Amino acid sequence: MANEAPSFTYWHVYTDEEGISRQEQRHLTDFTEESMGGDSGSQWNNKLMRGATQVIFSELPADFDGDWHENPHPQWIVPLSGGWWVETMDGTRTEMRQGEFSFGADQGTLNEKGHRSGVLDNQPCRMMIIQFTEDERLRGGRPAPDELA
Repeated sequence: MANEAPSFTYWHVYTDEEGISRQEQRHLTDFTEESMGGDSGSQWNNKLMRGATQVIFSELPADFDGDWHENPHPQWIVPLSGGWWVETMDGTRTEMRQGEFSFGADQGTLNEKGHRSGVLDNQPCRMMIIQFTEDERLRGGRPAPDELA
């Protein structure tokens, strides 16, 4: 493969040392070139996290109101259609649409406040959520998933 390894941008929602939820843009960069097997050509893969997971396909209705709450588990959230927004306790609000994604790990915030969320354009948002149900290193979002070995 002649191209350089890719870098994927994502939003990382986490809890700081004072219990305030925050979010920052981060990058997945640890890609390796490999085949998925057989006669398949090479592709860039980042095998980021392993462990017990639960995969959820979800649709937020057009009138969805995700008032203040924490993510139930550290989780990747990937919009498949439509869009959604997330506002953390520090006042940062981000919007994500198809092709963008975030890692939500704001457990342990002050008063379990976490974040607020909702849909964009008064349209339903379909998403895939991959929850990590047993890896305690991910709770609260420190370290970031791309820093774990």
